[in-house]
Amino acid sequence: MTHPIASDAGRLATLRVHAADNVRVALKDLPGGSVVEDGGCQVRLVGPVRHKHKFALGPLAEGDSVIMYGVTVGRATRPIAAGEAITTENTEHSTATTRPQARRGHWQAPDVDAFAGATFDGYHRPDGRVGTANVWLVVPLVFCENRNIEVLRQSVADALGEDPYRDYKRLARELLHGAPVAEEATPPRERLFPNVDGVRFLTHTLGCGGTDDDARALCRLLAGYVCHPNVAGATVLSLGCQKAQIEMLEAAVAERDPQGLRPVHYLEQQASASEEALIREALTTIFDGLALANRVERAPAPLAELSIGVECGGSDGFSGLSANPLVGAVVDRLVALGGSGILSEFPELCGVEHELIARCRDDRVAARFEALMGAYQQHAARVGADFSMNPSPGNIRDGLITDAMKSAGAAKKGGDSPVVDVLDYTEPQVRRGLNLLCTPGNDVESTTALAGSGANLILFTTGLGTPTGNPVTPVLKISSNSELAARMADVIDFDAGPIIRGEATIDELAGHLLQQCIDTASGRYRPRAVALAQYDFIPWKRGVSL
Repeated sequence: MTHPIASDAGRLATLRVHAADNVRVALKDLPGGSVVEDGGCQVRLVGPVRHKHKFALGPLAEGDSVIMYGVTVGRATRPIAAGEAITTENTEHSTATTRPQARRGHWQAPDVDAFAGATFDGYHRPDGRVGTANVWLVVPLVFCENRNIEVLRQSVADALGEDPYRDYKRLARELLHGAPVAEEATPPRERLFPNVDGVRFLTHTLGCGGTDDDARALCRLLAGYVCHPNVAGATVLSLGCQKAQIEMLEAAVAERDPQGLRPVHYLEQQASASEEALIREALTTIFDGLALANRVERAPAPLAELSIGVECGGSDGFSGLSANPLVGAVVDRLVALGGSGILSEFPELCGVEHELIARCRDDRVAARFEALMGAYQQHAARVGADFSMNPSPGNIRDGLITDAMKSAGAAKKGGDSPVVDVLDYTEPQVRRGLNLLCTPGNDVESTTALAGSGANLILFTTGLGTPTGNPVTPVLKISSNSELAARMADVIDFDAGPIIRGEATIDELAGHLLQQCIDTASGRYRPRAVALAQYDFIPWKRGVSL
């Protein structure tokens, strides 16, 4: 039975992303026998194609390349008929090089007249950088101090009357007793530190038991947080005997803050008279630090002081069509205004390396990218892993069946501007413009690294839904589809779904999302992750994490 799709409906039901593609994407569930128009030709679907999945526009022989976004995203493992769905049964990962679409020195910057002279209200630091938030940080040098960090977290929350889990605790009491529990009739407390966004507490599983390189990498990452423009200062807890010594962190902090402008207090438990003495001293540094941080008020800053880290997690078949290119359009606009973007997740750039190399501003930057990508791939191979293992079961169910297909869509978060620098893990951003950062594809490890390298705002795209946030950098969540935005409204900040429905263009929504970035950086918009106290921090133990 044939199910013809009217021309206007067909425009909204399927999409060919690039003129060179030999597949189309189903934007809604299509029954077998449906006839789809493509470039004046008709393609009849062999069987049903689920929304977000792809189907062949013409017959493919075994070994033929599957092309999407104008690049190779797979290889046919058996003959595929015109109109047949692209699946893991007939396609495997392939990154055969195709002619790059980008060329060095040929970037056309977007029109940013609407944002000319725009500013955000940020926190100006003594080193000249500007923060989008103002927090005091409490950091353990080793996992042995995690319990003390939790003691401090609960004690500070109780003292300030800012327990983010108060409502859930009341819910638990109601469920236990089987009846509503009256909320304590206490008047809301006046904020003692109105210019401070709060105290953030990190915990982790590292600092001892690993290699010396692990300890040094941890200290470099922690130094990136201690010296972050969103951080007013820090309290550091050390046990004393661990590999990640106080001197190691002090040296890493000095590299980023050679003038010693950032107040940092180091406390060692094994040199303390007692646990109570340690906690008392730590609380004293925290409250003194809050008073110090409260002296800084928001003031206008140019958009050139914004550095947006871009990340994706729980991606679906629409992520590379809506949310990711939308974020890329925002990055392009910010770069055109003198600001910066940081694109990470090297395993999710596999298959589009030639495009990024063509965008590097010079041979040195291109060589650094090739070297770091090559080293990462070789290390993965030594332990029996490969970038092709990156797509998760959820990715595959939603149409991202090869790493190259996922990568081609993921790379869209970086827009089209020139790559000005390539950073290894824990290295700070020093050049304005688009930077590439070597991280794994793991959502939280990569988001953790983006903040560690200096991103003072993060845009996180998702198609399946993820609550990820960060302790020091505000994270805005962008959904690839409106169904997710409605179902997880307490998690999602911005809906890119109108792009899929043909109700708005990427250019139209890019201006709205950039304005939301400005409002967030100015403290006028509170991200959902902050409201949920979702402060994820996972260092990358430099093994294989795809």
